[in-house]
Amino acid sequence: MEKKYVYPVLGAEHELNKRAYGEHKRLKRLFESNTDLAENLVLIENELEAYIRFEERIMFNEIQEIATTEQLKQIVSSHSEDKFSDNLSDPFWS
Repeated sequence: MEKKYVYPVLGAEHELNKRAYGEHKRLKRLFESNTDLAENLVLIENELEAYIRFEERIMFNEIQEIATTEQLKQIVSSHSEDKFSDNLSDPFWS
C-alpha cells in the first residue's frame, strides 16, 4: 500500500524514497537469511525499529508537507480498503 499510494507523493528519485527502499532490501535479506538466527533476530529488531522511527518522524512528515489534498484522500481511502488477514498457514505459527 505504501509503495502504491504513499511513496509516489515524494517521487521515485527522492532521497527519502531511496532510503526507504534500501532499508526494505536490508530487512528482506535479514528475513530470508538462514545463518545465525539469534543474531538475525536482533538485527531485524534493530533495523525494523530504526526504520519505523524514520518513517514516522521523517518520511511521513515530509509527505504530509507536500501531498495534495487529493493524494491524502487517496492514502486514507486505501487504508480502509485493505483489510488485515492473518497468515496462519505460515510455518512460523506451527
